[in-house]
Amino acid sequence: MSTYRQIYFIGIGGIGMSALARWFRHAGYAVSGYDRTPSRITDALRSEGIDVHFQADTALVPPSPDDTLVIYTPAVPSDMEELAYVRAHGYRLIKRAEALGELTEGKRCLAVSGTHGKTSTSTMLAHILTVSGEGCTAFLGGISKNYDTNLLLSDSNTVVAEADEFDRSFLHLHPETAVITSMDADHLDIYSGIEDLRETFVKFAMQTDRHLIIKKGLEDRFIQARVKARIYTYGKGGDFHAEDIVSDGHGLMYFTLCTPWGRIERIHAGVPGLVYIENATAAAAAALLHGTDAEKIKEAISTFRGVRRRFDIQFDLNGHTYIDDYAHHPAEIAATIASIRRIWPGRKICGIFQPHLYTRTRDFHTEFARSLSALDSVILLPVYPAREKPIPGVGSEMLLGDITLKDKMLVDKDSLVETLAGKDIDILITFGAGDIDRLVEPIHNMLVGRYA
Repeated sequence: MSTYRQIYFIGIGGIGMSALARWFRHAGYAVSGYDRTPSRITDALRSEGIDVHFQADTALVPPSPDDTLVIYTPAVPSDMEELAYVRAHGYRLIKRAEALGELTEGKRCLAVSGTHGKTSTSTMLAHILTVSGEGCTAFLGGISKNYDTNLLLSDSNTVVAEADEFDRSFLHLHPETAVITSMDADHLDIYSGIEDLRETFVKFAMQTDRHLIIKKGLEDRFIQARVKARIYTYGKGGDFHAEDIVSDGHGLMYFTLCTPWGRIERIHAGVPGLVYIENATAAAAAALLHGTDAEKIKEAISTFRGVRRRFDIQFDLNGHTYIDDYAHHPAEIAATIASIRRIWPGRKICGIFQPHLYTRTRDFHTEFARSLSALDSVILLPVYPAREKPIPGVGSEMLLGDITLKDKMLVDKDSLVETLAGKDIDILITFGAGDIDRLVEPIHNMLVGRYA
């Protein structure tokens, strides 16, 4: 990439794209790009000196194909005006995943993949390596609350990368150590079915050199495939697992980490919840196999503050709690609700869910309804389409009909805060990967006004 002077991003506001944009800016390139709408991320990029525009305009693409590399996200429609322009005018055009693959080549790459859990796990792993003193460069799929960024920089030769299965992106990575957290059916607009998805995870595993860390129960197909990396398992019954999990009922949790080499006693979980303890187990396994000191791992887990929009506690005062979470898959929603029940037993949970993508809503409406029925009450928002066009007959109404709760409703975004103002809130949680995050601050402000 040293032959280029300018890097132009189409879809620069995406979480993975913005991390790359920040890296190239730090490396001395001229960086600019397009995104569809302003956001907290694009505001931050502009404040860091990166030029971002929001109206597709080919005149704003750097004029010289010879010294400009164009990086795009597959979430952008293929007929988008700027994308068509650079294809027609001789620019080198690569996907975000290809760029990440080139940047990690020759590095000690620790990659975390999985249909859910990968962002929290990779961010925790990056935090462990930072606390240990080794440091790392990390490309993260969320905003670390410890560092307020999705990019960590270091002179270390170690890179932590979130390995995304969407569009088979992770096949551009060849890690030294890989973690696979889950392989649930998802992205069925990309994969022909769950077997296709799982076999692609096997292909990713076969590109891993030394250590492969897999959620217990998923390892058989990797053993049968005879991957070259040594396989370790984590989770209940795994080579790495948590024991003696204790919750004080007020949000504090402790556990003992059992490893093939001994026990790390009474680790304080900096972020509560069974999901985070499981993610911490996977991150600790990768760090231990990388050679990180056990006491540094214990210290780092206790000081980990989490990831924005991943079990992100926004308000917890006077017996009222509000959590924001990125969960947009039925398994993620179920796991988050179970964690809340474990941390705060006996309390009433109201969930707000914005489905993400028409195809995902269509493919998993029964599973979504089952997961959401574990709440005490639920409010549904209309489907967030992202890159998709509406599918006739597919919408949040499908979920509403199948949810077994009596206390359920469908509202639009504009009336949500007003609707909540008329409800007695015990525990409130917002779920979704769309633009529901723009409602977090108004909800928080309403709760502060009522309960603070």
